[in-house]
Amino acid sequence: MKVVVVGCTHAGTAAVKTILNEHPDASVSVYERNDNVSFLSCGIALYVGGVVKDPAGLFYSSPEELASMGAKINMEHNVKNIDNENKVVVIENLKTGETFEESYDKLVMTTGSWPIIPPIDGINSENILLCKNYNQANEIIKESKNAKKIVIVGGGYIGIELVEAFAESGKQVTLVDGLDRILNKYLDAEFTSVLEHDLQERGVTLALNQTVEKFVANESGAVTAVKTPVGEYEADLVILCVGFKPNTDLLKDKVEMLPNGAIVVDEYMRTSDEAIFAAGDSCAVHYNPTGGSAYIPLATNAVRMGALVGKNIVSPTVKYRGTQATSGLYLFGFNIGSTGLTENSAPHFGVEVRSVVVEDNYRPEFMPTTEKVTMKLVYEVGTNRIVGGQIMSKYDVTQSANTLSLCVQNKMTIEDLAYVDFFFQPHFDRPWNYLNILAQAAVEQERKLAK
Repeated sequence: MKVVVVGCTHAGTAAVKTILNEHPDASVSVYERNDNVSFLSCGIALYVGGVVKDPAGLFYSSPEELASMGAKINMEHNVKNIDNENKVVVIENLKTGETFEESYDKLVMTTGSWPIIPPIDGINSENILLCKNYNQANEIIKESKNAKKIVIVGGGYIGIELVEAFAESGKQVTLVDGLDRILNKYLDAEFTSVLEHDLQERGVTLALNQTVEKFVANESGAVTAVKTPVGEYEADLVILCVGFKPNTDLLKDKVEMLPNGAIVVDEYMRTSDEAIFAAGDSCAVHYNPTGGSAYIPLATNAVRMGALVGKNIVSPTVKYRGTQATSGLYLFGFNIGSTGLTENSAPHFGVEVRSVVVEDNYRPEFMPTTEKVTMKLVYEVGTNRIVGGQIMSKYDVTQSANTLSLCVQNKMTIEDLAYVDFFFQPHFDRPWNYLNILAQAAVEQERKLAK
């Protein structure tokens, strides 16, 4: 069996390792445009902020490791075309300019995503940077050394983590976002209002509900300001973090895709072309809270899907369990976890929900210390099925987001969570775990509504 793998970050690395581990006789050729594999882009802000001193730790594999397993690794090679009818790929060696072809029995598309670059006036000015890969991380570090005023465009996880990194290093930071709240996809207002207040207390300028109209540059072409309908914000450096789009042009009109270009795969990671598998940020995922497809580019999705490509490359063996888009964030001392639908996002997916918010201590008050935990549970009207949850505390409660994730995946109800067996030990929690208490509040809310 001859396998060609296009792209080798999270999904590609996981696919190659699993294929070679389970099918050591397979011939696996990898083509990657960059000079590295398996870069953890979620660690960029830690690298930029100096928390991670040695960037080598942000790579969990290497071309050498994959080669030692038996893969033929071709770094700095760009796949230019795919002839899926004849099962041939056309490749360019970026170092030499040579172009050649290679045939395949199975093709694995793990080409990932790329930052969205909006068509804004002045977008090509100097010192407007993207934040996705290792080379871009190094460029951000280099350019930020002499920058005093930094504007981050985009208030998602990457943008917010960069805001923290630069604020901690004494920079004057402005965050611009077209939505009215930060972290809008992951958290509801009860949480974002606390975080926004904290950011402003630390001197960060929040320019929310504002879209960028223009990047203002000086005579030498370097950016000097970011202009919105509300005002103009001075900048020595701008970093764009407005989202990602799937990198799937090679398969356009060749396999089924969502309107945004995300490849549709079945539960065994097969595309509509039986010889082509796909995984990671280039794909749509099965979103368990709604039962439909969604585009959710996360490393956690990528490594799981990539591993399943390896499991299913010969025959359908292990099904994809879907995702809840579970995520965690550490921001200025707050530990935050989120999974599934928010109250704000549910209407966009056509799901009618109710929610409860509870604040409680994570362990008994008689202990020497404790911390408040703010929690929210989102559940479907009529079925009481849990479809999402959020949790935040100065104490690390983020693993509870994984518990809520399992509740969503297994279609548990608020009653299931209200009375499920959790241990009690005063060092760690209360006789009723805080997640029990949260779900019990939802049960009580439903009891009152039923009267």
